Amino acid sequence: MFKKTVKSKNIYGIIGLGRFGMALALELAKAGAELLVLDRDEEKVRQMREYAENALVVSGLDRKTLMETGIQNCNVAVVCIGEAMGTSILTTLHLVSMGIPSVIAKATSMEHGEILEKLGAQVVYPERDIAIRLAHRLEASHVLDYIQLSEKLNISKLFAPSAIIGKTVIEANLRGRFGANIIAVENNGVLDETVDPDYVFREGDILFVSGNKQELDRLFELE
Repeated sequence: MFKKTVKSKNIYGIIGLGRFGMALALELAKAGAELLVLDRDEEKVRQMREYAENALVVSGLDRKTLMETGIQNCNVAVVCIGEAMGTSILTTLHLVSMGIPSVIAKATSMEHGEILEKLGAQVVYPERDIAIRLAHRLEASHVLDYIQLSEKLNISKLFAPSAIIGKTVIEANLRGRFGANIIAVENNGVLDETVDPDYVFREGDILFVSGNKQELDRLFELE
C-alpha cells in the first residue's frame, strides 16, 4: 500500500496509462514528483516502474481496490481514462468521495466533462486543447504557443509584433488596448519575469501574455 512521506509536497496519483496518462506520468517523474501509478495492463505498468517506484497493476477500479492502493494519500489524483466513460465517472466519484484535495479527470466530450464537473472534479480536454493551440499557431504566424486556462483566461507565447518594436511597455499599452498582461519577455534565451514599464521592446522579443481570448485574438492580428 502506498503511503505519504513527510518530505513530499505533492504526491500524484495517475490512473490509466493510455497515451495521455503515460505522457503525464513520465513528465511528472522526470520533474522528480512522487507518483502512484495504476493500470490494469501489466506491460505498461512494468515500463512505468523504470521511472516511478509506485506503479501497480489493478484488475478493477472499485472503491475497495482503490483504497487498498493507498491513492487516498495523494494530494492530486488524475483520472486519465477517456474512452470507458462509465469507468471514468465511477472512478472520479470514488476519488472525490475519498477527500483527495484535487481530483482532475480527462473528458472526451462536453457531456462527459459536465458530469465530471458535477462530481467535483477539475476537467481537462486534451484533444480539444491541442487542437485549439494548433489552430492559434496556424492562424497567426508569430504565435508560438497558446494555453487555454479557462473560458476567460488564456496564456499566449508570441513574437513581439513589429508595430511595438522600439516602443516602451507604457507606449505600446497592450493592457489598455488588448487587455493583455505581460507575464515575461524572452530575448536570446534570457527570460525576464519582471518587465519594467520603461522596457523598450526589441527585435527577437518573445512575449508571454495572459488575457481574454477575444482580446488576445486582436493582439495576434497586430503586425
